[in-house]
Amino acid sequence: MSDPLPRTDRPTRAETEEAIRTLLRWAGEDPTREGLHDTPARVARAYEEFFQGYEIDPKTLLERTFSEVDGYDEIVLLRDIRFESHCEHHLAPIIGRAHVAYLPRKRVVGISKLARVVDAYARRMQIQERLTAQIANTINDVLQPHGTAVIIESSHECMTTRGVHRPGVSMVTSQMLGTFRTNSDTRRELMAMLNRPAASEY
Repeated sequence: MSDPLPRTDRPTRAETEEAIRTLLRWAGEDPTREGLHDTPARVARAYEEFFQGYEIDPKTLLERTFSEVDGYDEIVLLRDIRFESHCEHHLAPIIGRAHVAYLPRKRVVGISKLARVVDAYARRMQIQERLTAQIANTINDVLQPHGTAVIIESSHECMTTRGVHRPGVSMVTSQMLGTFRTNSDTRRELMAMLNRPAASEY
């Protein structure tokens, strides 16, 4: 994905709100009526929240690592990271869960940072395949572990609320790098960890 547009190249807030009024008129509404009077401003603020990932460099989130792990060199897995994204084809929501794992070489990273990397890429216009690869490649490039694995399962409202209208359908993608790709035993261990009960069930 190309870098975000510089702030100086983006429309002003006034231009953005006027574009939203145009969409409202195109849909058949009157943007001046009471119920829609503040909608352009609300939508602009919502877009700032939906797409705040463009303001974040995910690699900087992983810069601080810890080496005092007493020789720990097994899988680190953060699972069930809920995320919200938007399909770049229809701007419809993508709601899902990401499972992120890595096999540390010597250093580990704070687990909240893994969730923040997921959010930084999810809060952009996306397709799930690219989202999966971006998360895995960034963790792999910055932490340089023995291996990285990312598995994403999500529901796409561009499929459930329009087009073929197929609610209940989920999409699963995965990216395996390093040991997770080359060693079937390590991959099986990861799958076994994913199939264990959630912490709330203990």
